[in-house]
Amino acid sequence: MNTTNVANLLGVSKSTIQRWIKQLDLDMSRNDLGHFDFTEEEISMLKQIQVQVQKGILLHDVVLPAKKARKGKAVHTIKKPEMETIIEKVNDLDRRVNEKADNVVSYQLLSHRRELEELENQVILLNKRIELLEKKLSEANQTKATDKLTKLNQIHEKEKEKREIFS
Repeated sequence: MNTTNVANLLGVSKSTIQRWIKQLDLDMSRNDLGHFDFTEEEISMLKQIQVQVQKGILLHDVVLPAKKARKGKAVHTIKKPEMETIIEKVNDLDRRVNEKADNVVSYQLLSHRRELEELENQVILLNKRIELLEKKLSEANQTKATDKLTKLNQIHEKEKEKREIFS
């Protein structure tokens, strides 16, 4: 039975079931996808936990029922020297993974730094282009203003000449 079904059966939320499992460190069955797949025995245990919680017992003070002993025998046990070798290999792999991760992060940081420097250079070039365009625009506006002033002066002079002629 999945978490939702068990939660509905007990009248609690899914997160309550998950919290009980996590805080009480319960070893529950899981399916191939890693989702909880509760057995009848596990559901019974959750019901007993619920009864205790409803009585006001704090979760960390809940008494868990004893689990049934497993049937069968252990076929092979790992001896201490073998376990130490495995632990050494795991530690070595962990160290190598961490080194690789550090190298990847360093490479990414350098790449980002280069990209930022390129972008900064592009911004500088764009600012220079803008300044040049603004200067050209200013000069063009000054030329237009001078041209207009010249035309106005010419018109004024022509009108002056006309007035002198008619006077």
